[in-house]
Amino acid sequence: MSGSSAWFKKVAVVVVFLVATVGLTAAVYKDRIFTPFDKEYYLTDEQVAFIRPGFNVEITDYNIAADRTVTLTFTAKDAGGLPLDLNGVYTPGSIRISFLIAYLPEDGYEAQYVDYATRSVTSPITDVTAIQPTSDSGTIEEIEIGTYKYTFGQQLPADYDQDATHTIGFYAERDLSEFDLPNRVANGYVTFVPSGAPVTQVRQVTTDAACAQCHDDLIAHGRRHLVELCVLCHYAGVIDPDTGNSVDFKVMIHKIHDGKNLPSVQAGTPYEIIGYQQSVSDFSDVVFPQDIRNCVTCHVADAAQADAWFLDPTMAACGSCHDNVNFATGANHAGGPYTTNQYCANCHFPQGEFEFDASIKGAHTVPSESNQLKGINIDILDVSNSGPGQTPTVLFSLKNNAGDPIDPASLPFLNLVMAGPTTDYTQTISESATGAVPVGTVQSGVSMMAAGEYTYTFQTPIPEDAEGSFAMGAEAYRNVVLNPGTVDEFTQRETAHNPVFYFAVTDPEPVPRRTVVSTTNCDSCHRDLALHGGIRHDPTDYCQLCHRPNANDASERPADELPAQTIDLRFMVHRIHMGENLTRNFTIYGFHGSVNTFNDVAYPSDQRTCAKCHVDGTYNVPSGGIESVVDEREFFSPIPPNSAACLGCHDTVDAAAHAFTNITSFGESCGACHAENRDFAVAKVHAH
Repeated sequence: MSGSSAWFKKVAVVVVFLVATVGLTAAVYKDRIFTPFDKEYYLTDEQVAFIRPGFNVEITDYNIAADRTVTLTFTAKDAGGLPLDLNGVYTPGSIRISFLIAYLPEDGYEAQYVDYATRSVTSPITDVTAIQPTSDSGTIEEIEIGTYKYTFGQQLPADYDQDATHTIGFYAERDLSEFDLPNRVANGYVTFVPSGAPVTQVRQVTTDAACAQCHDDLIAHGRRHLVELCVLCHYAGVIDPDTGNSVDFKVMIHKIHDGKNLPSVQAGTPYEIIGYQQSVSDFSDVVFPQDIRNCVTCHVADAAQADAWFLDPTMAACGSCHDNVNFATGANHAGGPYTTNQYCANCHFPQGEFEFDASIKGAHTVPSESNQLKGINIDILDVSNSGPGQTPTVLFSLKNNAGDPIDPASLPFLNLVMAGPTTDYTQTISESATGAVPVGTVQSGVSMMAAGEYTYTFQTPIPEDAEGSFAMGAEAYRNVVLNPGTVDEFTQRETAHNPVFYFAVTDPEPVPRRTVVSTTNCDSCHRDLALHGGIRHDPTDYCQLCHRPNANDASERPADELPAQTIDLRFMVHRIHMGENLTRNFTIYGFHGSVNTFNDVAYPSDQRTCAKCHVDGTYNVPSGGIESVVDEREFFSPIPPNSAACLGCHDTVDAAAHAFTNITSFGESCGACHAENRDFAVAKVHAH
């Protein structure tokens, strides 16, 4: 009778929760919690009320008993804060959760966690046995639906350090696959000192937010995504027995991100980690999407030990990227042999007198960000004489960072770039403005107006049939000797960021080109995306001037490799970021015939999250483009603007056939199904 009563109470509680949830659905679940790129966003109110999507776990209490048994209390809730049943009986979706406890054995930058629970793993390849950390095998007791008690199966050692920092971590997963929803994971941790003293020892050299700059929501091993959780198992001395490679966090992460450029990889040895059930992860093709010397990209200022990278050099950390150095023998190490980290800082101190010296910050100076560069700053102030058939005159300023004028004639390269119309660029005109007399005129191409201000009159006129508005951009560089007079002297190209100025041709007022992506979004991963020798930077406005729908690589592609490949920005960038997921070759021939094949590009996030790059819903159709992309290498050409964007990622013949059959002589029908709020809206079909 008591059992039946308990069952009835549980069911009654669940019913109350379901009724309460219905009223919260629209405001809480959709508008506040899920985005259009989450599958949960498209559930009906009734589905939300039943499924109660979302997943959050929190440790609410913990205790170490006199016999050193560790217990904790935790809650499991949906996105609306309502309790979940671990077994998936009273609420949909079973939940599996694992716990571990680790401690920091010492203080300082080199202190790393040690997991109390370990396992022995023997490689079937090498027969080497390694001791690896693992999760605990304990028991769970239900206190009430949504609240549980976990008892660790392994007691702490009799001599455990009660004054050391301890962390209990967990990783959990809720299975909603029966509703065609992705399994959602929850990670968390609590950090404490068993004696009750305040936590002073920490291990945090990077943060989840730093990783999310590129990775968005990084998940490894199926259920783990917090950096604070990763370091509980990935510490010094832990190896992959199949390859012998260390899986110490600092070593493994450095090597993964330097992948293709590791000396060992370039010498012919792949960098691999063989994991669970002999799964092989080969990182030999990984290319960090910015200069690997940008240590502060990952070692961000708000990490508790953000300065560890330059205050505490170690053989393990430094040798992870510089893996051709043998510290024991001194091979490839100017300082000779070393066996401990004790003396590393004698040569590799935090910062020296010169950039590019043996100090940590000096050795990791990014040349393009050197303080010795004075800066090239171009600002386009006005464009006059800008009607159809006229040769426009550009007023611009050219100064260094101190505001001092730069003589255009002192620069080996200074181009003004004109493109139009802004509705969709179809033509680009680029002319040198360094002071050389343009062909066909007796006037100087450049004349000084005031300190740092100059005018340049184009030799090529705006087309007679031009309409609307045009854009004017600029690009420049000069070669600068850095560390002059020292043994570290070298020449660095200094470039200018690219201004874009919109001007009217026939419009009453200038109409800017539509904004589709944000340079800020690009630089979240690339830091300062600069291509073509570093002279072109701005994906928001500038790259489009040349990467237009009717542009291709014909001028550089060998005759036996024709037809040409389009370099239209929307098509090209989608293809590049699809990289290793493409089904066909994608190669662009660049300056001096350089061959650029992008099929090995590993995108570090989920390509379905269009908003990672796009702004303000510009991934929706119909798009703002009006011109078709010309590409004879594709299944059909020209490709109308909406289809071109989609086929940039979806490169199969099936996708091309789908697009082609929905194109008529008077337009594309993409919006009929894929427009915003339609059954197959772009965000909805990309939701995950």
